[in-house]
Amino acid sequence: MLKFVFLLLSLFLISFNLFGAGDPVAGREKSQTCAACHGVNGHSTNPVWPKLAGQHPSYIVKQLEDFKAGRRENAQMSPMATNLSKQDMEDLAAYYAIQKIRYGMTDPVLLDLGEKIYRAGNIEHNVPACMACHGPTGLGNPAASYPALSGQHAAYIELQLNNFREDIRANDINQVMRKVADRMSDDEIKAVSSYVRGLRSTWE
Repeated sequence: MLKFVFLLLSLFLISFNLFGAGDPVAGREKSQTCAACHGVNGHSTNPVWPKLAGQHPSYIVKQLEDFKAGRRENAQMSPMATNLSKQDMEDLAAYYAIQKIRYGMTDPVLLDLGEKIYRAGNIEHNVPACMACHGPTGLGNPAASYPALSGQHAAYIELQLNNFREDIRANDINQVMRKVADRMSDDEIKAVSSYVRGLRSTWE
């Protein structure tokens, strides 16, 4: 009996960590509006719009809160977030979190440099390894609000790194991403963005 109770408690905790306070069933209904840009099941067809499939709920909720509060600005997303309640955000985040990411391919020409920056950084210019925060397979760190990166569009990653470097985007905690991007060259940004697109968090 004790083992059964422990099993139920474990399943509850796993579910809570995965979904947060959101309801993925409700999130699916609410995501119909989002599908116009982010695609069905969180797979956007426009590479400058992020894939949301498989993203951590905590990260999605933070970004939506930042769009709503004006801490992050985007002509499309800021108005969309304005009318979302906290529960709406959590439901959407729970839904997208359980969708399976579709991986892309790394440009072979950019592979070596992209892998170097992601896994080792650039010591000479004090650029830390991306995997120090985002993990060796790009799974991210939900507790620290570091997003999952594996399979994300290269164009979107490149755009965000440039936005951080130019202070166009400034909602990173403790300016971590702005400090990193500021030390990266154009070639490094392009290469690591391509590397992330082909980075797999699973070999299923």
